[in-house]
Amino acid sequence: MQIIEHSIIGTRSAVLRLRRPGSQLEFVLFPMLHVASPEFYAAVTQRLRRCDLLVVEGVRGRSVLAWAITLTYRVMPANKRSGLVVDNIAYRSLGVEVVNPDVTTAEFTQGWRAMPLRYRLQLWCLLPIVAVAQFFGGTRRLLSPEVELNDLPSARDEMYQDSEFADHFERTFAGDRDERLLAALSELVRTRSSERIDVAVVYGAGHVPAIVRGLVDRHGYRPRTAEWLTVLDA
Repeated sequence: MQIIEHSIIGTRSAVLRLRRPGSQLEFVLFPMLHVASPEFYAAVTQRLRRCDLLVVEGVRGRSVLAWAITLTYRVMPANKRSGLVVDNIAYRSLGVEVVNPDVTTAEFTQGWRAMPLRYRLQLWCLLPIVAVAQFFGGTRRLLSPEVELNDLPSARDEMYQDSEFADHFERTFAGDRDERLLAALSELVRTRSSERIDVAVVYGAGHVPAIVRGLVDRHGYRPRTAEWLTVLDA
């Protein structure tokens, strides 16, 4: 199942609607990118206003570590020729209930410190290089096959699946946060399945395969429809 698609016309994101028999509650997954065209975020905002509950990503609090990591993509719109903007959707101003089950900065930092020192040093050395590359080539990357994502492991994932570094990286930046999110979604299934509501799950595209697998395996939800939104025109 395609989540982020690249083609000659540009890059698109698939808004996925998941349903299961016997439940009135439906999940609408919005695979997000940290930077995109203003039109993409406007289209997402319009659709979020029609939902009944928003479950959104976002490490709660501030830290130097989070600032440094986010700098790697915040530099992209600084290149005015890119036509890109950082995700600036003000979820709590949309008139819809918002839930944020993500980790706090303290919890995120704790996970970071659990990573072996040699890997943390590698990442600190890589961050400036990635930031410079994103500034000059961010648009090109968003319009390349590299950005494609589906619910199956990519060749790169399979190449590094046995890597100790990849294991630590996944646990720190995604694994624990995905579990926290799936626990929140499971609670909604348990308590609100009899209500006819659309629950929007607004998380980075990289989290979406784990979200889909979790809802399929734990609760029998299945993707039923998809709507393509243009992230960036070629």
